[in-house]
Amino acid sequence: MTRLPAPSVLLEDQLCFALYAASRALTARYRPQLDEIGLTYPQYLVMMLLWEQDNQTVGQLGARLNLDSGTLSPLLKRLTAAGLVSRHRRVEDERSVAIALTEEGRALRGRGLAISEDMICALQLDVADFDSLKSQLETLIQRVGAVEQPRG
Repeated sequence: MTRLPAPSVLLEDQLCFALYAASRALTARYRPQLDEIGLTYPQYLVMMLLWEQDNQTVGQLGARLNLDSGTLSPLLKRLTAAGLVSRHRRVEDERSVAIALTEEGRALRGRGLAISEDMICALQLDVADFDSLKSQLETLIQRVGAVEQPRG
């Protein structure tokens, strides 16, 4: 049986802090390049999903990003105001709003891919290490997501 780490109150022993600090560092590394194309990191994530598959519903985007509509809606409004996406009610289900790239939004795709490529290079991980880290993080997300939160 694998031995678990001993409980500790030291900050440097906390996995949650290491993940938090790594996330902040990565996001800060993205910021200058995203500023150049006028996007925040969460907006960039939405655009990545739309570059992957255009014309998705707010619900689909929220599910993929693990964001609720209260968080996603203002972000989508700002992307609409910037002229990068359009929002429209779906004909087949008027309760559902679809988000589609505009020509300007599609034109950013190449620059967005360049940012992703630059970040992969900045990590200085070989393919095996990159795949292993990503797999471990995905497993962590699944396990943490599976933990039921206490109701108060």
